[in-house]
Amino acid sequence: MKKLSFAAGAAYTALLAFIIVCIDKLIMGFMPIGADRGFTYIAFVAWAVYFFSGCTGRGGIRAAIGYAIGITFSIGIILLGNLFASLGFFAVPLGVFIIVFLVLYLEKVPWVDLIPAMFVASGCYFGIMTYVPEATFCTAACVELIYGLIGLIFGWITIEGKALFIPGSGK
Repeated sequence: MKKLSFAAGAAYTALLAFIIVCIDKLIMGFMPIGADRGFTYIAFVAWAVYFFSGCTGRGGIRAAIGYAIGITFSIGIILLGNLFASLGFFAVPLGVFIIVFLVLYLEKVPWVDLIPAMFVASGCYFGIMTYVPEATFCTAACVELIYGLIGLIFGWITIEGKALFIPGSGK
């Protein structure tokens, strides 16, 4: 029974991954940027973030808040990098230092204390800003929040669905 349950869980999760890729192919043309690229990777990363957020609805909400904060602080890093442009090589590193110093204090604030989600969101945001030529602060944030939400929802579906449809998987 354990092997069958494991196989059912693997098939269920694979089906969810298949669905995420299909969703990406359906919505990518409606995104304000990268319509020819898709952003499946952001949904998959956010899906994983759901798991390290504790696999609960509360954890998923904390992760979503962390994504919004991570994006906001990424914009702050870019703006500080521009402000410190006269420092050359050290402009962006100084912006990172200042922002990360501030971000780590959020660990003390309930509901906004999921620091890893902020770092993951920041990394995805910088990826969009670096590799999607037409990206702006707003369009990159919009795309990342949409795909991040898809991934977090699929994390929740993974846990809840396994508990409902796969005998012995529990929560």
